Amino acid sequence: MNPHVTHGTTIVALTFAGGVLIAGDRRATSGNTIVRHDLEKVVVVDDVTAAGYAGAVGPAMQMLRLFALEVEEYEKVEGTPISFPGKANRLATMLRGSLPMAMQGFEALPLLVGYDPDEPEPTRAGRIVSFDISGNVVHDSTGYESIGSGSPYAKAALKKRHSRDADRVAAVRTAVEALYDAADDDSATGGPDLVRGIYPVVVTITGAQGAVRVPQAEVEAVAREVVRAREDRPGG
Repeated sequence: MNPHVTHGTTIVALTFAGGVLIAGDRRATSGNTIVRHDLEKVVVVDDVTAAGYAGAVGPAMQMLRLFALEVEEYEKVEGTPISFPGKANRLATMLRGSLPMAMQGFEALPLLVGYDPDEPEPTRAGRIVSFDISGNVVHDSTGYESIGSGSPYAKAALKKRHSRDADRVAAVRTAVEALYDAADDDSATGGPDLVRGIYPVVVTITGAQGAVRVPQAEVEAVAREVVRAREDRPGG
């Protein structure tokens, strides 16, 4: 990792009853310096897909912008949306193409979530896909995933708190709790900033509403509940 490049972490994703969620903290660092407190690392790609990134901010943002444009262009040209596996394969190809940059310290990794509208409704479920720098696609089998420097702590929290049967409200709380735990142990991950009013970016994807960014007021309310709860039990 190049210490002179701005980096962003941490992203979490999890499934819940009827959908999938992705969330990211807001901190960006360069070496030991915090360069941004309000970076947004989660984007809505289309009506049924969202993505987040960790690593070198410039290459990651460029990759996801280009990816979103290609997804939109495919639908215009072909007259039908690209499948979720097709989106994952396209991101993998982009990663393979950027491998020389990654080897020079400009590593940028995405985390992709969504569902495939072509699947029949009874079997349709939220999907989570992660990647390595070589473009290898890793399909989630646990119902949750995390990337970035805070991911070991976030995944430990998700392992304890995640439930596939949870509703949307509980899923948002779980994501915020996981990011809080990551920030508690990883200096590159930012926790809820009650003073500046900066909170995680959270996007949910359901069959009924598609990809929707959770309103900041709702995330703030959840974050304040988490902080209050940690006053009594700092360890979670």
